[in-house]
Amino acid sequence: MKYRIRHITEYQYADRVSHCYNLAHIVPRTSLRQTCERSQINVAPHPAFTSRREDYFGNQAFHFEIQRPHDKLTITSESDVEVFAQRGALNLDFGISCREARQLLLDSKDEETLLAREFVLDSPMVKANQALLEYAKPSFADERPLLSAVASLTKRIFDEFTYSPEATTIATPLTEVLATKKGVCQDFAHLQIGCLRALGIPAKYVSGYIETLPPPGQEKMVGSDASHAWVSVYSPLEGWLEFDPTNNQICSDQHIITAWGRDYFDVTPLKGVIFGGGKKPILSVSVDVARLG
Repeated sequence: MKYRIRHITEYQYADRVSHCYNLAHIVPRTSLRQTCERSQINVAPHPAFTSRREDYFGNQAFHFEIQRPHDKLTITSESDVEVFAQRGALNLDFGISCREARQLLLDSKDEETLLAREFVLDSPMVKANQALLEYAKPSFADERPLLSAVASLTKRIFDEFTYSPEATTIATPLTEVLATKKGVCQDFAHLQIGCLRALGIPAKYVSGYIETLPPPGQEKMVGSDASHAWVSVYSPLEGWLEFDPTNNQICSDQHIITAWGRDYFDVTPLKGVIFGGGKKPILSVSVDVARLG
């Protein structure tokens, strides 16, 4: 499936900003299941400096600096991406068992497995603990296929947690999300990652977009799509596979990857430093994911 993605972020400041330094992850990455064919970023006011680089995780990082006074900042990213379905997504009940996976993760000298072990470690926003381990355990019987167990955990989070944008902020700790059973896609991705890491299973945080379709007979509203977050899990014999706990899905060609890392902190769509600006700015975000064929 081919898509054109248009992502507009606008900050309206109460007072003038004299200058700012920013880092954005808003260009879809190329991976085994998708190719970013074209991308363009426009910033207003015009930046004094811009650069693109590949970060530690292989994501496209965009740096820009504005040195003139401004009271509004607008970043528009437009990309064309071709996305494919995941390999192995239909064979969850026939793979390596949880017991075998844990043993291979400890013993294997395979390069991919050695690199994947980094994603078992705690990260700034996801710290494994006993409560997460106890929540995960019922899905991970020793002889159960690992990916079937991950699918079970995905469904449990979907069934037992309530999507509630008012319940959490970016800074809400996982302990609170687990206690209240409320949150948004970022929280549910962090929760599933924390559960998997507590079991010793490598898991990445994936940020991107998901195509939304209007009800039959209705036109799609401009800007109605949204940024999204989900999880990529590593099996020593089957590689990385992505799961979406917010929607209880194995990710498909409707999930478009922007970036991945240890948690949200690594792949924030936009972060930086401003000088001035007054009280908290007004933020507006518009995302359109349109099929090209």
